Amino acid sequence: MNRSSGGEEAPAPRSPQQIRNVVLVGPPGAGKSTLFEHLVAARVEGRRPSTDGGSSTGLDVASFASGEVVVNLVDTPGNPDFVGEVRAGLRAADAALFVVSGADGVDEPTRMLWRECATLGVPRAIVVTRLEQARADFGETVATCRRVFGDAQPLALPVQPDGPGTTMTGLLDLLSANASMPEEVLQRRSEVVEAIIEESEDDTLLERYLDGAQVDSTTLREDLHAAVATARFFPVLPTHATSGIGIEEVLDLVEHGFPSPGDVALPTVWRTNGGDFGAVTCDPDGPLVAEVVRTRTDPFVGRQSLVRIFSGTLRPDDPVHVSGHLQQFAGERAGGHREHDDDLDRVGALASALGEEVRPKAAAIAGDLVVVARLAVAETTDTLSSPNRPALVEPWVLPEPLLPVAIHARSKGDEDKLATVLQSLVSEDVTMRLDLNSETHQVVIWAMGPDHVALLTQSLEDRHHIAVEAEPLRTALRETFVQACDAQGRQVKQSGGHGQYAVCTLRVEPLPRGSGIEFVDKVVGGAVPRQFVASVEKGARAQLEKGVLAGYPAVDVRVTLLDGKAHAVDSSDMAFQMAAGLALRQAANESTVAMLEPIDAVDIDVADPSVGSVLADLRGRRGQVHGTEPSQHDGRTVIHAEVPALELSRYPVDLRSVSHGTGTFTRRFARYDYLPPQLVKDVVAAR
Repeated sequence: MNRSSGGEEAPAPRSPQQIRNVVLVGPPGAGKSTLFEHLVAARVEGRRPSTDGGSSTGLDVASFASGEVVVNLVDTPGNPDFVGEVRAGLRAADAALFVVSGADGVDEPTRMLWRECATLGVPRAIVVTRLEQARADFGETVATCRRVFGDAQPLALPVQPDGPGTTMTGLLDLLSANASMPEEVLQRRSEVVEAIIEESEDDTLLERYLDGAQVDSTTLREDLHAAVATARFFPVLPTHATSGIGIEEVLDLVEHGFPSPGDVALPTVWRTNGGDFGAVTCDPDGPLVAEVVRTRTDPFVGRQSLVRIFSGTLRPDDPVHVSGHLQQFAGERAGGHREHDDDLDRVGALASALGEEVRPKAAAIAGDLVVVARLAVAETTDTLSSPNRPALVEPWVLPEPLLPVAIHARSKGDEDKLATVLQSLVSEDVTMRLDLNSETHQVVIWAMGPDHVALLTQSLEDRHHIAVEAEPLRTALRETFVQACDAQGRQVKQSGGHGQYAVCTLRVEPLPRGSGIEFVDKVVGGAVPRQFVASVEKGARAQLEKGVLAGYPAVDVRVTLLDGKAHAVDSSDMAFQMAAGLALRQAANESTVAMLEPIDAVDIDVADPSVGSVLADLRGRRGQVHGTEPSQHDGRTVIHAEVPALELSRYPVDLRSVSHGTGTFTRRFARYDYLPPQLVKDVVAAR
């Protein structure tokens, strides 16, 4: 919950050039949130860094003045279950600070996120923490960053009189180092200076430097901005946040090295009908184009939306057009997120976030990040635009929720309310998918991992007072006949007045997979009157849809009407429908009917050292591996396989364990195939 901090006004940038939007990313335990707290405390008078060591599950945002600029600093969760929040943070920001522990190095999720930022062209820098720990070594960490990330160059070196892994007493600024420094320091300085001036707008500077010309620190700092903006040069800074060492250097890098919103590419903007919107620039006087990057609903303060403004200016009480077309871009991953074009919504109060507090804001210009109150219909990823010029911003890359969990309300009285409340959670969280499965009659939430599930269920209880319980996930199976057989159905009842009389003999035969249901009429001599043949077909199709053995739809079957009997008075449409269903149930048993299970095509991208473990695990899941190929990323392999959906219900969790966190996968339905006989008895018994 964000609460007001009273009448204190938030810092107000006068132009996009005065804004720096920066996101902190990194794994759990790297000290990212500690760094966030100390960066904010260094610029906000009277603010004390939080000592809460809890793990974050959402975005923390702080807006504050730093020198000549206003910094919107976004802290993201390190837990991979909340990668959706990280993606939202990247959308809100124009540059990223990767926080790397000097004791633990670079983990695989961080590498994957770095590659994603590289694809998007996000400028990046690296902050190294935990250098006081025994196994930490700044030199080794920089070498790892160079090997993994590319041109990572330290702007400063930690001063550790007792050697690596000991207390830091300060930093040695390489951009200001002079000839009296040790040879190792001068070599480091030479490397970083060359890397910076290679990106200089002065094409002659590198040549002059290599010829022996001196480059002053002022010129270097000016060229640093250009170098970082290329997203090819990555500054590295050591820090010890709790003592304040490195904090000013990081803020100086943010202020003078990171790009403003006008220096980076904007996302693609369309008309709401899919047409070309025209050029959009980061101009406060341009048409309003903004995007909701996070939505939260709190029982005390209501709905709050974190909004990134790409063009134009937003003011309280402005009418805005709201468009949401997530499914157009994300396909099935947008399950449960409604498509909508709401003509008008009205902006409530504007504010800048400062951790848990908000400070009122009179207006928000292009490039800014602002908290908007009381948007009635806007959801995460929705576009806000001028009513007279509706726009649609192409949303950021969405991670696919792959962990399905079936839940039910603990109280019968909450069952009807549960689906409605879950829909409201889906509107806030684009990494959650809701499946109200009509075949299995279960409420299934698709999440990123077990911690994500725990957060969702806790939110249901805390915010909406609905306690839920997980239940075994049921897979939508199919039934099919595997041998031809004949059976007779008799619906004969007399209860006074008109009775029920219908007899039909059916032959049931299997068809090739994918053939569907066929009905053939071979009655001769009018044994079944013409008007009731359609009734037999209707009853047979209805019974096949309900299932004949374990209650799952039957597929790929030919049903032939061979014979029957009718009564002049007591035969009816319903009687023949019921007789057809009875005949099919009579024909079905464990020797004539087989169960079919869905098979998913799975593509697994994993680090090379874990390929063997993943392949062994797939064999244990009854998977069929169809091949492997090198990934588009070095040191990784893609495994192509088909795996029964029954075996994939916990795969996101298990793959993380088997691959030591290096594996990702996608899944899609491929076909149905026979369920092994040893599992059929369990399925039939359960139903």
